[in-house]
Amino acid sequence: MTKHKPIKRHLALQALSRDHHQGLLLCFKIRQGIKLGVEEARIKKYCEWFWKEHLAAHFSEEEKFVFTVLGDDDIMVQQALREHKRLEKLFNDSKSDYDHLKKLEKELEAHIRFEERVLFNKIQDVATEEELETITENHAGEPSCAVWEDEFWK
Repeated sequence: MTKHKPIKRHLALQALSRDHHQGLLLCFKIRQGIKLGVEEARIKKYCEWFWKEHLAAHFSEEEKFVFTVLGDDDIMVQQALREHKRLEKLFNDSKSDYDHLKKLEKELEAHIRFEERVLFNKIQDVATEEELETITENHAGEPSCAVWEDEFWK
């Protein structure tokens, strides 16, 4: 496994990076659930809850306030938007078998890694102080993912 140096994240993007950490924890929980042979429907139910309670709002926030720094024509923004649409479809799909859950987990992790390692770096390099302030002002808050009653991943 390649070790990546910690990224010095601008304060305005730190809360969104913490959201990404919660998304990576979701990926871990999916992998653990599959590894432990947990019933697919239990994992899918958590994924649906996570989407509705956290990820949908996170995507919307990025699209309204973060990606606009680079604009719709930027190739990385276009990639992120395509991935958002693809992930939304995966989360809302009625399938709940292990293959579907594995696909969702892999695509979500790859998307988060892309945003953290590539897209956010570019955004923080080119954003004006006003744009960074707008991002800070419009963050929805810290996700609290500790309230789920079925800790299938343990």
